[in-house]
Amino acid sequence: MTTSKPNTPAPPTLMWFRQDLRLADNPALSAAASGPVIPVYILDETPGIRPPGGASLWWLDKSLRALAADLEARGSRLILRRGEAARVLEALVEETGAGAVCWNRLYDGAVIERDKALKSRLTDAGISCRSFNAALLNEPWTIANGSGDPYRVYTPYWRTARERIGAVSPDPAPEGLTAPKTWPDSDDLDSWGLHPTSPDWSDGFGDWAPGEAGAREALEAFLDDAIKSYSDDRDRPDRDGTSRLSPHLHFGEIGPRQVWRAAQDAAARGASERQVDKFLSELGWREFHHHLLFYNPDLATKNFRPEWDAFEWRDDEAAFTAWTRGRTGYPIVDAGMRELWATGFMHNRVRMIAASFLIKDLMIDWRRGEAWFWDTLVDADLAQNAANWQWVAGSGADAAPYFRIFNPVTQGQKFDPDGEYIRRWVPELRNLPTKVIHLPHSDVSELLAAEDHPSGPRYPDPIVDHGKARDRALEAYSALRATRQGETPK
Repeated sequence: MTTSKPNTPAPPTLMWFRQDLRLADNPALSAAASGPVIPVYILDETPGIRPPGGASLWWLDKSLRALAADLEARGSRLILRRGEAARVLEALVEETGAGAVCWNRLYDGAVIERDKALKSRLTDAGISCRSFNAALLNEPWTIANGSGDPYRVYTPYWRTARERIGAVSPDPAPEGLTAPKTWPDSDDLDSWGLHPTSPDWSDGFGDWAPGEAGAREALEAFLDDAIKSYSDDRDRPDRDGTSRLSPHLHFGEIGPRQVWRAAQDAAARGASERQVDKFLSELGWREFHHHLLFYNPDLATKNFRPEWDAFEWRDDEAAFTAWTRGRTGYPIVDAGMRELWATGFMHNRVRMIAASFLIKDLMIDWRRGEAWFWDTLVDADLAQNAANWQWVAGSGADAAPYFRIFNPVTQGQKFDPDGEYIRRWVPELRNLPTKVIHLPHSDVSELLAAEDHPSGPRYPDPIVDHGKARDRALEAYSALRATRQGETPK
């Protein structure tokens, strides 16, 4: 006679959330959800892995709260731990008796090496370990040129990458999740102190809605309205012409497959194909920057073009401080830097103008600007931040030529022609006539203090003459080029 054994519950799977803080179109979660699942987020303190900046931590706090609520609505919960992620995860495996771990891949070199070592140890210990792609349309190693090498220029990269995307069908969020027999202990999110205090500098961040629902609403709002004139309005900081999806994409509250499919659906409903294609090409830039980071893990600290290692940067703390505080005397630059400090965001066109001013007018190392943006942007992303700063500097892949130096006055006149963006962020200039708002020091010194700010700070004089700074930058570039070619600088 055979005695039947009671059913033994399946061991749980750890679902390790990272920059994929969503339930829909999350392949690692879908794989983990076939049985009992323990969702985990680890505030990573691994040496050598770049920690988030202050603005990113503000966003992370709100995004984790949204994710926890979404999980609870499906009968689950989010377990929070902090420390060196690999050690914490291995301890959780032992603590919970988990038989498997699932996560979605990241593309920072230090993270890749850590994840490979962790996967090897877990596999050797008999733990099933699976990783997936939730962050990109094409993973970096799947795109190569005719010689089998990584692309260094965007246009041929995107031509190849776009052809490989094919049909995109994002998976919906699971309706429910099976809970484990017992739950491990979790940290209290408040104890992490991610929200700033003493002082709380985030008062101006209130327009953001971190979380998966906020990401979905931002995408829908963009495709219902701003997409109609995207190719024209995306460069106008005085208009709501961009998607503002970048922080949602960075934290993985929405995935590029979802954005791609929604944009194509909008085109099928009648949205202009030209406008949609321009928007999708910006997703292509995001993909290209991840491609660059994967093959150049030091992208945030090392010149992509090694000849730039010989460039002589200036050490000017007073000028750098003026730039960070929006006190350069150039209205479009100062408006952008003040928008950044107040909201954790800066319009993309103004980012390029502000970066060019730091690098080429002040000749301050691009890495200092990259680090400032890393700390103050809610959408600070290693690949995007580093690649864009190097693009402006001229040291990166597919870079802007160094002799392309943005004139902050004419850029302001072109992209903020009525001065509305400047008036919003530089109140000292609020009452200036439009014809002089980009040149507040021309002949209107009596108008510099706005009538409703009589005791406010006077708008500063320009900290550098752009014409002379441009000549200085071009001379330094010529010297670098001559040195590289073995010539005597003239």
